[in-house]
Amino acid sequence: MFKKILIANRGEIACRVILTARKMGIAAVAVFSEADRDARHVDLADEAVCIGPAPSRESYLVADKIIAACKATGAEAVHPGYGFLSENKDFARRVEEEGIVFIGPKHHSIAAMGDKIASKKLAKEARVSTIPGWNEAIETPEQAVTIARDIGYPVMIKASAGGGGKGLRVAHDDKEAFEGFSSCRNEARNSFGDDRVFIEKYVEEPRHIEIQVLGDAHGNVVFLNERECSIQRRHQKVIEEAPSPFISDATRQAMGAQAVQLARAVKYQSAGTVEFVVGKDQSFYFLEMNTRLQVEHPVTESITGIDLVEQMIRVAAGEPLPFTQADIPRRGWAIECRINAEDPFRGFLPSTGRLVRYLPPPQTMTAAAPVPSQLDAAGHVVVGGGVRVDTGVVEGGEIPMYYDSMIAKLIVHGVDRLDAIAKMREALNGFVIRGVASNIPFQAALLAHPKFVAGDFNTGFIAEHYAHGFHAEDVPHDDPDFLVALAAAAYRRYRDRAAGISGQLAGHRMVIGSDFVVVVRGEGGQHRHVPVRITVDGAITVSLGGRSYAIDSDWQFGGIRAQGSCNGRPFTAQVERHGLWLRVEHNGLRIDAQPMSARAAELLRVMPFKAPADMSKFLLSPMPGLLVDVAVKAGQNVRAGERLAVIEAMKMENILTASQDGVVAELLAAKGESLAVDQPILSFA
Repeated sequence: MFKKILIANRGEIACRVILTARKMGIAAVAVFSEADRDARHVDLADEAVCIGPAPSRESYLVADKIIAACKATGAEAVHPGYGFLSENKDFARRVEEEGIVFIGPKHHSIAAMGDKIASKKLAKEARVSTIPGWNEAIETPEQAVTIARDIGYPVMIKASAGGGGKGLRVAHDDKEAFEGFSSCRNEARNSFGDDRVFIEKYVEEPRHIEIQVLGDAHGNVVFLNERECSIQRRHQKVIEEAPSPFISDATRQAMGAQAVQLARAVKYQSAGTVEFVVGKDQSFYFLEMNTRLQVEHPVTESITGIDLVEQMIRVAAGEPLPFTQADIPRRGWAIECRINAEDPFRGFLPSTGRLVRYLPPPQTMTAAAPVPSQLDAAGHVVVGGGVRVDTGVVEGGEIPMYYDSMIAKLIVHGVDRLDAIAKMREALNGFVIRGVASNIPFQAALLAHPKFVAGDFNTGFIAEHYAHGFHAEDVPHDDPDFLVALAAAAYRRYRDRAAGISGQLAGHRMVIGSDFVVVVRGEGGQHRHVPVRITVDGAITVSLGGRSYAIDSDWQFGGIRAQGSCNGRPFTAQVERHGLWLRVEHNGLRIDAQPMSARAAELLRVMPFKAPADMSKFLLSPMPGLLVDVAVKAGQNVRAGERLAVIEAMKMENILTASQDGVVAELLAAKGESLAVDQPILSFA
C-alpha cells in the first residue's frame, strides 16, 4: 500500500479523498492555487504545495506542476478527483511514465471512452445497447438533414468532444437539423477545438440513469447498482438518488451486465460510470462512460456501504476487489442534493464572496465510513441511515470566482424513498449559509413537488415545471401559517427576556400581553397583517386563523437554526433577526415578519412607503464577478440588444446587453475590476 498520495484537485472532492487516505493510514499531499491558500483541503492535508495563480489553466490544469509536486513531496500516487485532469489520457500516461501511480483507469481506457464517437463503436462491439444514429463525423448540413430523415425525427445533434450541454441541439424537422448542425459545429470548434458532430435518435421522456462499475488489475469487474440522475438543469445534475424509482430489477440487471461487458472490453481498472438514457418503456441505450469518480458517488456508497475512494486506492496499489457481484448489497434509499453558490431567484446566477455563516446539519455518516444503517441478523435495515455533508469550505472562507459553484454535497440515507425525502427536507432546513446565495430554496421546492415525490419525472422535469425561472411563489408549503407562528414564538422569547431585566421602575415594569399582530412583509409596502394570541404554559402556544401551534424550541438569541417540536411533531427551521424584522425559513419558504401590538400595526398601515431608488438609468452587475470587458464608451449611442459588458464568474461568462436604445453617460467600473452584485457598471443619459 502507498505511504503517501497527492490529490490533484481542490474543494470538496479533495477533502473527501483526504479523509479516506487518513482512514487508511496514508499521508495526503494537497495542491492549491493562490486563491485557495486558506482552503479547507489545504488544512486537512499532511502537506500542501502551491502550484500557481488562481486561474485553473495556470494551476490545477498544468500537468508539469502536479508531477513536480509529486516528486518534491515523495508522493507515490496521484488521485485526480473529478474535473480538471481526471479524464485526461495524456496526464494519466505521463504520470505512469514518471513512475507515479495514477489512481484511476489506465490511459488506454480513458482514451477509448473519451471520444464519444469512438466509444459508441466500442460499445456496439461489446454488444451494449446503443442509440440508433450516425456515428461517423458529419461534414455538411445537407448530409445532417438526410441522416436525420433516415433515423426519424426527433434527433439529437451532438459534438463529439461536447460536454456540460455545449455542442448539443434537438431537431424536430429538416430546418432545425440544418441550423442545429451549423450551430453545434461552431460551438464545438470554439469551446473544444474539435468540430466533429454526429447525430442520434432523441429518446422521448428520457431518464438519465447510470451504472457504477469497479474493476481491478486481476480481471474482476462488478457493478454497484444504479443512480437516478434525471433531475437536471441545463444538462447539469441537481438531485441524484440510488436506487432509481423507475427501473425494474430486470432492467437493473440487464443494464449492469452491459456496463460490466463494456468495462471488460476496455480492460477497465478503477471506479467508473456507464451512463444510459432510458426511455419511458424502459428501453435503454449507452450514452457515455465517465472514466473517473462521479460527483454523485456518495449515494452509491450509502446503499452499498462501500467506500469507492478506498477501492480506487486499493485497485491502484494492485489489490484485487475484496467482493464479488453476489456480495454487493442494496440497502435502503439515498439522495444527494448539490448545494451551489447561486441565486435561484436571479436566474441561478453565480454568487461569490465570503461565507459569513456556514453551519451544515449535524452529520451521522461520513465519507470515510459510508455504512449508513444498523442491520438485524438477517441483514435487513432496522434503522434508516442518516446525514452526510461533503464540503470543501469552512465558515469565514471565500467562495472564489475562478472555479465551479459547489459549496457542498448533502447526502441522506433512509429506509425507503419517502423516508429519504423527509430526511433531506429536514437536513436542508437546518443548513445555514449566509454571505452568499445558495440554491437550497430550489432544492426544497423540488423535493416537495408532487411529481418528484411520486417518482414521475424525466430529464425535462425542471425545464417543464420551471420554464420561466424560479420564483418565491413557486415554493410549495403545506402550512405557511407555521412560519408566522414561529416568528410570534421567537418574539415572545424576546419579550420574556426584556421583562426579566432587573431594576425596572416600580409601576412601570414591562407587562407582556397576549394579543399581537404579526406583520408579514409584502412587495411595495403591501404587508399582510395576521392577528395572533400568544400564551405560555411550558411551550409557547400561538393561536391564529382558528388553529393553535404549541412550539417548544431550542432556538437561542443570536442563533439561526431552530429545532424543536410543534404540536408534538419535530421540526427544523431557521429564525434570524434583521433589525426589527424576524426572518423565518422552513421547507424552502421564507418570510420577513414583525410581531407588534395591535395599535402599532394600525399606525404602520398609515406610514408612507418609501420606494427604492430608481436605478433604471444604470447598468447593474447581476452577480459578483470579474468585469472582463466593457464594450462601450462614454457618449456612445447604443441600440437595444447591443453588447455593453461581459462579466465572468465560476467558469461562466455573462454578456450584458442594452434593454433599449440610449446614450452612455459615464463608465463607473473599469475592465479587470471585481464587481459586487448590483454594483453600477455604467450610467445612461
